[in-house]
Amino acid sequence: MSGPGARVGRPRFSGITTFTDEDGRYEFRHPSGWVRSDLDLDLDGVIVRPEVDDESTYFAVAVTDLGVAVLAEDLETLRAGFDDGVAQLPDVVVEASSDTTYNNIVRLERTFTFSEDGATRKRRVWALCADRWQFVVAFQGSTVEEFAYWLPMGNYCFTAFQLPHALWFATDPAVSTGPDAQG
Repeated sequence: MSGPGARVGRPRFSGITTFTDEDGRYEFRHPSGWVRSDLDLDLDGVIVRPEVDDESTYFAVAVTDLGVAVLAEDLETLRAGFDDGVAQLPDVVVEASSDTTYNNIVRLERTFTFSEDGATRKRRVWALCADRWQFVVAFQGSTVEEFAYWLPMGNYCFTAFQLPHALWFATDPAVSTGPDAQG
């Protein structure tokens, strides 16, 4: 990894590739030169890194089956739990916070710094709930400077993150509660 002081300019895209979840639950595009691997700790998902020797700078998606469908009305409860979790990080400072719903899709978004292994890290994270699925989508820099350097590519990954049409339909109240849905 080049040190933050050695960085000049911005990273350059040399190609784009698409990661599609093998179960079809999501997909996103990322720079083709990034290293891809499964998540550790028995988490279901994927992580991509711009540099093989910097394991703390990454874009990652973790998926959890909640076992129950989330509704837009659950926003307050989800927000409280999400914020409690973020607050557990050492020296956390939340820089930006946003919560949105679209039909019954709930997205909680936070950007924050925190301490880990003697470094101040910066992370942007979504907790996105659609039907019974929770997607935790995160871009992190190993330092605040690395976050800023890789931010254009991290933002690209967020922008290119997609849910399948079936989840959009499953969260649409007009579709899921219409006459055909009841019997």
